[in-house]
Order: sequence, then structure tokens, then C-alpha cells
Amino acid sequence: MQYVYNTQGTCCKQITIDTEDGKLKGVQFFGGCNGNLQGISRLVEGMKIEDVIGRLEGVQCGMKGTSCPDQLALALKAITEKK
Repeated sequence: MQYVYNTQGTCCKQITIDTEDGKLKGVQFFGGCNGNLQGISRLVEGMKIEDVIGRLEGVQCGMKGTSCPDQLALALKAITEKK
């Protein structure tokens, strides 16, 4: 299933998330630090959604109070709450 999440408080403006059987099949960030976000996408591919949330939730970028990884975790939490 594919989901689109509009981020808040980060350089990245949107995240597209593909899931299958409770795992991440693909993640694409739009905006932000391209190389770092490609790296995050590749690292989380194939992981269980709950594991990604546990690892990335609360990561901060500078004084923003959030980050692109944190926004991914928030998006995944929203996805799991909808089910």
C-alpha cells in the first residue's frame, strides 16, 4: 500500500511510503538532504514498521525539535493507527 505524508518542521516537504505485510517496501523523501535521505531510505527498506518507529522516533535536527527521520517515524505511526 502506498501512503503520502506531508512533513512539518523539516527541509523535506513530503514522504512517500510503500508498505507490504507490515514492512517497508520503499521510502522516498522530497526535499531535504538528498544523500542522507537516500541512505535512510535504503537502510529502512525491508524493516518492520514498528522497528523503524523505535529507531527513528525522537531524532532531532538542530533546534527544530524534529528531523526527517522523526517525521518518517510519525508518518509510520499514523499509518499503523489507521489500520
